[in-house]
Amino acid sequence: MSTAAAPIRHGVVLADLLPSSRVRDIALVAGGAVLTGIAAQISVPVPGSPVPVSGQTFAALLVGTALGARRGFLSLALYTVAGVAGMPWFAQATSGYGMPSFGYILGMLLAATVVGALARRGADRSMARTAATMALGSLIIYAVGVPYLALATGMTLSQAVAAGLTPFLLGDALKAALAMGLLPTAWKVLGRKG
Repeated sequence: MSTAAAPIRHGVVLADLLPSSRVRDIALVAGGAVLTGIAAQISVPVPGSPVPVSGQTFAALLVGTALGARRGFLSLALYTVAGVAGMPWFAQATSGYGMPSFGYILGMLLAATVVGALARRGADRSMARTAATMALGSLIIYAVGVPYLALATGMTLSQAVAAGLTPFLLGDALKAALAMGLLPTAWKVLGRKG
């Protein structure tokens, strides 16, 4: 009796293992937006920064990786549009686009798309590749969020880095470690059943 996992072909993401239908895709996109909105409510203010530590970045990267680029983008686009329209599900139950942290939300939209494309190429199948994927996703979020923070608040870029990046590095490392355990394990479990 072999205990080897059944190989799962490349070119698929975790969501593709569910039976295919338009209803499935709509439910996944809406579910990813809701998951991100719920995770955003896990939020802790950071002294000296207008940007709180929240679960929304982890959720956005997880949604992108699990759903793939297209559905990940649509899910984060739905999250963003609903939040701008008044749904209070950005961090700390906020909404709108006038807050200094809105650039991070735009970065999450882009990051979910990129990590979703990488996941389709197998970037979520091992711990090392998952760590690299999560690091790249976080880098994309900061590449958009930190300059936006500087422009929105009048901070210099170095002040924005100190307020909008440095305090979050440890938390991002913990989120990446969690993803490193979750995603490859999900593939192993589903590979044995598939």
